[in-house]
Amino acid sequence: MRRAGIRALATSGAVALTLLAGCGQGAAQEQGETAGQSAGRIALGDHGYPLQKSDIPWSGSPSPFNAQLKLADGRRVAMHYMRGKGLFVQDYSPKERGWSKSAVVHKTATEACQGITLKAKDGTVAAFADFGVYCADGEPPTESIAAVAVGALAKWDTHLTKNFDGWEKIAIATGGKKVTFTNGGDTLTWTKAGGFPTP
Repeated sequence: MRRAGIRALATSGAVALTLLAGCGQGAAQEQGETAGQSAGRIALGDHGYPLQKSDIPWSGSPSPFNAQLKLADGRRVAMHYMRGKGLFVQDYSPKERGWSKSAVVHKTATEACQGITLKAKDGTVAAFADFGVYCADGEPPTESIAAVAVGALAKWDTHLTKNFDGWEKIAIATGGKKVTFTNGGDTLTWTKAGGFPTP
């Protein structure tokens, strides 16, 4: 079982905070599925909402079911799990001094597993998160979601991999035109020109 922990990633003026909660290892990766390429549309210029938090109980602080990232231009991105609903995202506008309305990145009734990782570079923001039916019992994830947004962060491209132990690292190329998700020898690539690959 993984031990709970915090890992900070810094790149191009942005700090990525990864919160990991316990979950088992060793599941084999199945064919990835593209899950809603138009996930989470956010109305631009509408940042009058409060920051939302996960409704999943956690004994201790910080909770692995919330994650937040500050971008080089002063904006922020926050993601959180909601029990029985999935993964949600908001972005903060320093000009409007408020958050966007919470939007769905990945809709699922499966319980949250592990934590949320966010990373940014050159205007591109990437994230991964996991869900597992028996995650609380130490079983590996059954749903691993990778997500990428650019520019105004009004649209998130997502990719779902089932029965996979989850992504471990995110690498964003200079210029933000390419994002690579890895776990050992398993790799998933997103490009600004073509998005995620079609299964």
